[in-house]
Amino acid sequence: MKESFIIKGLNGKRGLLGSIEVRGSKNACLPALASSILFEDGIFLENVPQIEDISRMSELLRDLGASIKADQGSLNVRFEGEVLGSLDEEISKRMRASVFLTGPILARLGEVSFPHPGGCVIGERPIDLFLSGFKKMGATVEEVGGKYMVRASGGKLKGAEIFFPFQSVGATGTLMMAAVLAEGKTILKNVALEPEIVSLGEFLVSCGANIKGIGTTTLEIEGGELLKSGGKKNVIIPDRLEAGCFLILGALAAEELLIKNCNPEHLGALIELLNSSGVQIEAGQQQIRTKNKLSPDKFTAFNIKTHEYPGFPTDLQAPITTFLTQTSGRSVVFETLFDSRLNYTADLVKMGADITLWDAHRVMVKGPTPLKGRELEGPDIRAGLAFVIAAIIAKGESVINNIYYIDRGYERIEERLKEVGVDIKRVGQ
Repeated sequence: MKESFIIKGLNGKRGLLGSIEVRGSKNACLPALASSILFEDGIFLENVPQIEDISRMSELLRDLGASIKADQGSLNVRFEGEVLGSLDEEISKRMRASVFLTGPILARLGEVSFPHPGGCVIGERPIDLFLSGFKKMGATVEEVGGKYMVRASGGKLKGAEIFFPFQSVGATGTLMMAAVLAEGKTILKNVALEPEIVSLGEFLVSCGANIKGIGTTTLEIEGGELLKSGGKKNVIIPDRLEAGCFLILGALAAEELLIKNCNPEHLGALIELLNSSGVQIEAGQQQIRTKNKLSPDKFTAFNIKTHEYPGFPTDLQAPITTFLTQTSGRSVVFETLFDSRLNYTADLVKMGADITLWDAHRVMVKGPTPLKGRELEGPDIRAGLAFVIAAIIAKGESVINNIYYIDRGYERIEERLKEVGVDIKRVGQ
């Protein structure tokens, strides 16, 4: 059944008040789940977000032979028998994160087969870095019947030196996990620095992996045997992207909003920009509070250029563009990572925003412009929530369809938004 959100907007008023709690990070939990293939005794995850992508990854793991026990935000995953080496085609084609499984499977079994991974339509996302890395570690790659067949020479990956031409979270995590069971030393250079990668590396090390350089651009991994968690719990870090969306919403529409269970250090770029614009923000150890009397049209516009961590996250580009429609002045939003990630701006224009698309990577935003409620189609996980933010501050009622994408990334978002004053309801079609 297709579902939609119906949202009654605040017409630019500051009508939200209270506290909202951030769930565990989707982008940290997915590779952590994939790492279960590297373990002799299984893993135990806590603070797991109850979202579609976690359910789909769990399905993939069960199909590979995993036993999974779920209990109120925790997952226990173990492989007690045979581990299979072929990824389910239907699920993999719908979820980009399925590619995380390829490294651990190849490292453990010596071979893996999988379709080209899918996901949100936000531009070309090739897997060349993954395949090139596997080849450097001694594997052969064939395309047969629309699937990749990857086999390690002699049934075992070999350590190698791999330089990434650009930083990639997916390739860093996948090849780091593959190297944990490879023969010899693997050196990965120009790796991603995102907190989700750091969290994964630290957990693997705590369970016996030999990884040096975590948190730097070079990782040295000495391959070894299957890991053992010994019952150790991996508490998934808070979702910095969800926290960032709540902070942007609070800046636009709240008298006072307390964002709990987050790590402000992971949001340095966003907090700095909002502060420079005039937004009042208090950052604590595990919470952020925003309390503003000024209307958003008193905030100053600024330019955005997305960048790998610790730069401004591409996944917050759509929400911050929504914010900029309400500020005074002109802004240029430069999306450096994905080709089609600005397509959603056409819908903001239909709501009343003054946005000019310069090319596939840049738009100019003139503000402030009042937004009017409309029927919208959520195009991907992050733009979907940007539409929710736009609908909340708009005049009148909005209908957001295709909220499957929003459910993929945000746990029961409408329930949490209701608690701080948003007039939102989920309806079936």
